[in-house]
Amino acid sequence: MEYHTHRLSNGMRIIHAPSHSEVAHCGLLINAGSRDEEPGEQGIAHFVEHLIFKGTRKRKAFHILSRMDDVGGEINAYTSKEETCVHTSFLKKDYERSLELLSDITFNSVFPGKEMSREKDVIIDEINSYKDNPAESIYDDYEELVFEGQPLGRNILGTPELLNKFDRKDIERFIQGNYLPEQMVITSIGDISFDRLIQLAEKHFGHIAPVSPTRQREPFNGYTPSSRTLHKNTNQAHCIIGNVAHDFYHPRRIAMTLLENLIAGPGLNSRLNMLLREKLGYVYHVESSYSPFSDVGLFTLYLGVDKSRLDKTLEQVYREFERLRTRPLGKIQLNKAKRQLFGQLAISSENPPTRMIANGKSYLMRGRVDSLQELRQKIEAVTAEELMDTAREVLKPDQLTTLTYL
Repeated sequence: MEYHTHRLSNGMRIIHAPSHSEVAHCGLLINAGSRDEEPGEQGIAHFVEHLIFKGTRKRKAFHILSRMDDVGGEINAYTSKEETCVHTSFLKKDYERSLELLSDITFNSVFPGKEMSREKDVIIDEINSYKDNPAESIYDDYEELVFEGQPLGRNILGTPELLNKFDRKDIERFIQGNYLPEQMVITSIGDISFDRLIQLAEKHFGHIAPVSPTRQREPFNGYTPSSRTLHKNTNQAHCIIGNVAHDFYHPRRIAMTLLENLIAGPGLNSRLNMLLREKLGYVYHVESSYSPFSDVGLFTLYLGVDKSRLDKTLEQVYREFERLRTRPLGKIQLNKAKRQLFGQLAISSENPPTRMIANGKSYLMRGRVDSLQELRQKIEAVTAEELMDTAREVLKPDQLTTLTYL
């Protein structure tokens, strides 16, 4: 995978992967998310992401939304625990239109009072929609349980009470402390010369003054396993079992990814899907995930199961965890798991918007992007013993946290 990098004079970085497609993709990744909020600011990072679409010094909300739509393009954004991303897809001839718009909404937003009030209602509706979906809301409650009292545990959407208190000064203070050129990466995939991309980036982003970061992330400082049951009057039981895991920089991150994929990853042949759904018929949905952050990771296993079968299902889960902790995979099983993971990653890399964002995030956090060949080598280097050692750490029974909706 070929890519080019450059740093502007104000510290903002660029990563670009050439493509011969008529369609291009470009985004701005900002190293600021919900864990960077101060006490009393919960939800403000996500609120800012909404508000930058609501008016700038030269555009109203309609003109922002129409700017890419008018040429058949798209613009969207998301907020996570550790980053905010605004991204676009467009015909390659519209590169400058995209970059100019990204710059305008990021650095020239004015946060009109009426739009702020209206968007608070929109986000409160979003919060309520999550509450109506237990398979979604349980993840937020689980993270609050695992990271209780720490910034990583904050719900990204915030609360209606705090949202209603935010004013323009709160928004501007968060932006001034977090939307800094040195904490940003322009990421691109498209048919444009890198020199031309640098020229456009200098034109539309180079004038932003460099500002030294002043906020420091509060590090993760401890974990206490626990078990909690919340009575939600749902038709089925929803349950998450998990543990803290390896961070983004940990040498066992690939082994952890392989382990999670084996347990209940997207493949229909994952161990728990084959056992709990195909063989026993206990569950309709079983899914694992692994989220590595800058200083800690989180492994989760989600189950949606009939309440009468919850205990039997958990018994099977714990047995499978114990097998992974005590029985190394045979050579054939291990090679099969490695091929599957690499195939999934390779196919995912063929999706340009996904690859564009992944490149930007890797460059933002690590200063580099692994090629598919490098990823293959890292996956192939994982041994059965390393995989079992990782399982011993993460799947240790007395270190698991469980949250159940009944």
